[in-house]
Amino acid sequence: MNRKLKQLIIIGLAAAPALALADTANVISIYGKADMSFDFIRTGSSALGVAGASKNAVSSNVSKLGFKGAEGLSDGLSAIWQIEQQINMDGSGTSTFATRNSFLGLKSDSMGTVLLGRHDTPYKLATRKLDIFGDSIADNRALLGGVTSNATVDSAYAAFDGRQPDVIAYTSPEMNGFTGAIAYVNLAEGNTNAAQAKSNALSLAGMYKAGALYGAFGYEEHKLNSILDTKESAWKLGLGYDFSPFAMGFVYEKTDDNAGALGANARGHNAYYLAGNYKMGMNTVKLAYGKAGQHGATANTGANQFSMGYDHGLSKRTKLYAIYSRINNNTASDYGFSQSTAAAGTINGIGSSPSVISLGMQHSF
Repeated sequence: MNRKLKQLIIIGLAAAPALALADTANVISIYGKADMSFDFIRTGSSALGVAGASKNAVSSNVSKLGFKGAEGLSDGLSAIWQIEQQINMDGSGTSTFATRNSFLGLKSDSMGTVLLGRHDTPYKLATRKLDIFGDSIADNRALLGGVTSNATVDSAYAAFDGRQPDVIAYTSPEMNGFTGAIAYVNLAEGNTNAAQAKSNALSLAGMYKAGALYGAFGYEEHKLNSILDTKESAWKLGLGYDFSPFAMGFVYEKTDDNAGALGANARGHNAYYLAGNYKMGMNTVKLAYGKAGQHGATANTGANQFSMGYDHGLSKRTKLYAIYSRINNNTASDYGFSQSTAAAGTINGIGSSPSVISLGMQHSF
């Protein structure tokens, strides 16, 4: 066998596996983000006199790994899927599979997208891009999202601004800058008989993008107990403007419920968030302020959060960052940070005011 023939056979054998996967390799992606920081935490002293702690922590800040793909069908229709999970790279807790947006669906260029699985609600998606500290320990969901300052009470309720299981959702195609979305969530999948209370959620959002301007509106309603007719709802408005190198964003949110005595508002409140950032080449300076009002008629249950940060880009996918954030709780509230494996360790009870300095690195792939 001559040398050229041998070379052709070797090349053919080497290419065979690639040819066998040719119909899927161009539509399957592996992606993710590694975000690690060293945090200097002060939990603050509580209103009950419990002294706070000063401590350090190596933290994972929404590090994630995902797989997604699509198959073109016909007439602009595609089958789409995604499996995404959070990876706690500091070794805290247990990282399980499909903990983040994971779904199967159909996407049409002209008709929009339908999906089933676990997914962010339209209400959440409406203003996520306006949080300049999103997915960090200074994330604005420490105060926004309708989360009560009393964790014991809140455990009986669904979360606004969340990622829900058992979702069926529809997103429209973009039409002159406007996109609409609607989702239904089954919150009572474990029911086995008619006597059990049914619960569900409906989430809506409209988003508009025109050049440097971004606007969004979201509404979500939770029916939490069909027997007691317990309900809660929220609406929010988001506005953003990017006049590079400076950009700013604003979010206003109002929540309401009938969980109090004689159907009174027990946990509903108003909240807002204002943020701005200034880019200087590969560097960005960030400032943000958020405020949550008192819950229903319960005095001293509000809080505010101040955050500042600096990003230094090493490439398009890698950056170093420094963040300072502080939450000032009123004497009857206990808001804490979120979106970090260190977040749970920042809460020291009613009236405490935690703060953090976070020095980290983020790499996306």
